[in-house]
Amino acid sequence: MYSPDPPEMFARKYCQPRHVSSWGLGIKRRLKAVPPVLAMFRPQVGQCCHQCTPKSRDVKLLQRSPSLGFQNLIHISEKNTRYRGWLVRRLCCVLLVGSRKVYCNTPGDRGDRLCKSTGVKKVLSSTDPLSDEENQQGLTLNTRELTTHIHPLISTCISPLLLRIASWVLLKLFRGLFYSVQVNLNHVAALHRVTALGHPLVFVSQQQRGLDYMLIALVLFCHNLQVPYTVCHLRPGSTWIRLILQRLGVIFPPPQAERDVDDSGLHEAIMTSFIGELLREGRSVSFGLAVSSGQGARWLARIREVVRDGAVPDVSLVPVSVAYDRAPQLHMQAQQGVLSLLCSLLSLLCEGAQGSVRIHFAHPFSLKEMCDTGKYHVAGARPLQEVLIPVILDNRLDHLFRQKTMSWMLHPSFCPDLPPSERQLTIYLTQHLLYSTASCTAVMSTGLVSCLLLHKHPKGLHLSRLSQDLYWLLREVLFRKRDVGFGGSLSVVLYHALSVLQPHLVLVSPSDVMDPFLAPRSSPADVLALAGHCQSLTHVFIKEAVGACTVSSMLREVACCGGKGEVEFGVAFCQGKLTETALKLSHLLPAGYIPPCTSAHSFALDAVDSLVHCGILVKEELLQDHCVYDFWRRRKDLLWRSSDDMDYSDSDCEEQELCCYKLSQPSQCTDLLFFLCSLLSVYLRALSWAIEWLDLLRSPLPEPDSQALLRSFLQDRVIQGRRHYESSSADMAEAAVRTFIDLGVLEKVESGDGGVPVLGLSPLFQQQESREKLGSFVQQFLHT
Repeated sequence: MYSPDPPEMFARKYCQPRHVSSWGLGIKRRLKAVPPVLAMFRPQVGQCCHQCTPKSRDVKLLQRSPSLGFQNLIHISEKNTRYRGWLVRRLCCVLLVGSRKVYCNTPGDRGDRLCKSTGVKKVLSSTDPLSDEENQQGLTLNTRELTTHIHPLISTCISPLLLRIASWVLLKLFRGLFYSVQVNLNHVAALHRVTALGHPLVFVSQQQRGLDYMLIALVLFCHNLQVPYTVCHLRPGSTWIRLILQRLGVIFPPPQAERDVDDSGLHEAIMTSFIGELLREGRSVSFGLAVSSGQGARWLARIREVVRDGAVPDVSLVPVSVAYDRAPQLHMQAQQGVLSLLCSLLSLLCEGAQGSVRIHFAHPFSLKEMCDTGKYHVAGARPLQEVLIPVILDNRLDHLFRQKTMSWMLHPSFCPDLPPSERQLTIYLTQHLLYSTASCTAVMSTGLVSCLLLHKHPKGLHLSRLSQDLYWLLREVLFRKRDVGFGGSLSVVLYHALSVLQPHLVLVSPSDVMDPFLAPRSSPADVLALAGHCQSLTHVFIKEAVGACTVSSMLREVACCGGKGEVEFGVAFCQGKLTETALKLSHLLPAGYIPPCTSAHSFALDAVDSLVHCGILVKEELLQDHCVYDFWRRRKDLLWRSSDDMDYSDSDCEEQELCCYKLSQPSQCTDLLFFLCSLLSVYLRALSWAIEWLDLLRSPLPEPDSQALLRSFLQDRVIQGRRHYESSSADMAEAAVRTFIDLGVLEKVESGDGGVPVLGLSPLFQQQESREKLGSFVQQFLHT
């Protein structure tokens, strides 16, 4: 359990009086890694969904065991080997790598099996009713194309010697980049148990950076688990690098297989057959999902097709999350050569260790079980355009209580023959895995401190107040059953976070050196860096943030105060109106915040209840003309029911419970309300500014160009206002463009030259009035 030290003791130990510019130099000399201990209060995260996969949850692979804990992957000693002695202590890393088991395989006749697969043969044999000469030319062209793309896939394998060498290099590299790489041994034990069941493993993570895939593969190798074949969408420019990575199991899909349009369908058939062959051989596979573009949903569709066709009976999906104190800025480009890559690595090593890493493997679950339970809401789902546009333009609630679909996650041109139910199922799986990876991501100490500095105390605060608020925020995170990536006493945690974040902070030593003053730097780069650490906290408090923005919207509507004046505590909020307003806002959230098995209406109800639990709202009962427990009244109301009515329910006679909410009176209520509003205001402000950008969109542009143009507009917007730099990130621009596509504000049209589709304003939103209504709808939730 955490025991907060008094501010005087903390300042005496860690904050000696020194000039602002020399503060970071002094604090780094005594930095120590935070021990991964949280006593009995560490929550158990990563459990699979009890609605979609109840059988997988009942297996209880993540069992609590007092003998297991956390392991620092890069701390290698003689205890990790079978030998002891002076020489062993100097060669322990080599001995560890040499003693690990490698599940190698040779391609063998994989090429012949790919050519003879049902999908590839079907594409090759499907020719148009043309002349025999034209058919023969098309068949010859397809055969050449087949040979060209199958050859790199055949050469993709895992070489035992090369894997051991690469693992040794990665261990040395990560020791220079991080203080520690923490792995939960209970999660590793669960992977060993599920491997014994015989089903291939498919590791799914949120697509962030190339280091994630390296860390995941290294963890599995060091714990005698099968290293997966990793899908990489970035093709190195150097042929040597590409060949080495292919011998390490890295799959480079052909560029034609990643396009939205595949005229012949040959590339898709090749990749589906290839992934089926790997799973049939019992190999593990790893790929990433992108929140903004949905990249990775195609691989889920291919794996689902392999299981549906009976090539393998089932696979176990394993959501994986990687959390950093401070992620190294390794910019890997597609045409990067060997020399430039080595220079990038050397520059990172010269900077020294940059914090710690926490890796979580969630509870594995059966893909077949999730597809067979049928808990996903497909029948009543509607596009976001049909759900919100009537509300925005005409204030009609026709489909507000429906689920929204995200068809962009799986382009309609991908597998046109795929049934609509299977397409929706793949989208559902993608959304569920995005939510699972986000919910099992550990909250790091830098995220907590950055969140407090940006959203609660943007003008700065004293160290004693920061220590108190950090303790409060830590308890709130643990109360919501989210794990943290650190441990130890509160003073050590705060000391570690400040040392990592010190390039982005300003420390002012007043006359009272025992309680210095901290503030975030005001430059755009520093604010964006702090905002990047806060993203995990938005996922933790998403229900409270939606509820707080709902209350702020109703305060602005009723009392016209919002965040600018005194809050009127006497205002009463109707439960129905609160839920309806929260429902409107929940539909605007990007993918990954709400599990698809939870209805939007249920999420809105939980958002309102969460404000009651945290003390912002107080429930107030209204007087009724009869007792709530008047069961005799209920019996009379049901006398008209027929005995064979299958829809009979005791709740049919219940009247809607009349209740309302009021703001609680404590002084902390308004601070907490505005803090929660600020978490979601980063995205809402970017969306509001993006609506202004629509006035400048003169001609249709490809989606990447639209995102780049919007990013430039957001940067100019924040420079003019000199505030809210966190709303100008590339992630915010991508999320805003994706929301506009879902709403039908931007629509994809075919380019004149037959190239990639372009985005242009829809006819409805070419009207100024429609854009103004959309802007008013978003701004009502924005806390200023």
